[in-house]
Amino acid sequence: MNEKPTQKAGFEQALSDLENLVEQLESGDLSLDQSLKQFKRGVELTRHCQGILEQAQQIVEQLIEANDESSAVPFERSD
Repeated sequence: MNEKPTQKAGFEQALSDLENLVEQLESGDLSLDQSLKQFKRGVELTRHCQGILEQAQQIVEQLIEANDESSAVPFERSD
């Protein structure tokens, strides 16, 4: 799990890795140094997943006709 995320890593795999990482952090069994490394990895995985989701959003928006007001509803992020 120490490899950097790449575009080749699928969303599902990255999300699964992130879930496993959270479980490790929540267990409290890691040293401070290990926890920091895992936290950094978690941030990288989160950014990777967000990037994949943003790309999917762009594809969906391109598939919806911009002139068809009845089917297109602007996407609003809830951060």
